[in-house]
Amino acid sequence: MIVRPYFLGVDGGGTKTEFVCIDAVGSVVARAVTGTTYHLEVGLDEAVIRLEQGIAAICAELGITPAGFGYVFFGLPAYGEDSAIDPQLNAACGRLLGHDRYVSGNDMVCGWAGSLGAEDGINIVAGTGSIGYGEYQGRGARIGGWGEIFGDEGSAYWIAIQGLALFSRMSDGRAPKSLLHGIIIDALALREDLDLCQRIMGPTAMGRGQIAALAGLVSRAAAEGDDAAHDILRSAARELAALAIGLRAVLRFPDGVRVPLSWSGGVLSKEPLVRDAFAAQIEGTGIFELIEPRHAPGYGAALYARKLASIRNNTGRS
Repeated sequence: MIVRPYFLGVDGGGTKTEFVCIDAVGSVVARAVTGTTYHLEVGLDEAVIRLEQGIAAICAELGITPAGFGYVFFGLPAYGEDSAIDPQLNAACGRLLGHDRYVSGNDMVCGWAGSLGAEDGINIVAGTGSIGYGEYQGRGARIGGWGEIFGDEGSAYWIAIQGLALFSRMSDGRAPKSLLHGIIIDALALREDLDLCQRIMGPTAMGRGQIAALAGLVSRAAAEGDDAAHDILRSAARELAALAIGLRAVLRFPDGVRVPLSWSGGVLSKEPLVRDAFAAQIEGTGIFELIEPRHAPGYGAALYARKLASIRNNTGRS
């Protein structure tokens, strides 16, 4: 049997895509980053181009061709949610590699595999969007991740939209003005409050990632003592805790079992106000064991690729 010592994990996201390659013992041997591969925003062709760029960068760093990968896991945003696009995206991944030693899946798996080391439990992702994924006794399930139009509760995009909605209410007198109002005006250089409409939805409208970045304005206002902004962050924490509670039921963990629960994504990893409120919500249930993330999602994707290679080898496939 040909020994191919490298395992590539691809962690797609709403803002960037990370490529992490490890060897057989789990040491990182190469990394690369490209732009988002969220095809709903950049289109299928552009998403594939960015995957090609990342694979090429890894191969160049290692001095190999894609044939040198023992296995690859593509964790891609929105994968599994479009029966027309998914086969095209999966086939494109195969063409880029030139072999069939790969699996395409949703990027939520990367967060779970990284945070929990690909072991049974639940991981909540709260980045540009939000979603939960977990596994129990060989069964995997997801919850949330319905997209920014009517879902992704607790995500950076959701927090930003709640903040912008509050700005509109403060602007026309439906809510008292707070620090957040002035912070948004200054950050977006608005001459008039209604200029916000043009900035968000006009000819040069902000993309999904740009809007999600405005969540930082809500966090800043909350940190400076804005109670209304703090309420938005507490609401985000409640929404994310609800994902965990719902997913525990879907995976049918037995009563009385404290389920390992971790997290990934910028909202929970970098925003202490949300994370602390989330932790308080979770600890109050008594049915979870909070686990600090063991690894980043990109490394988790590579770990998962190595795990898939082991499964494939144990089934007797070359």
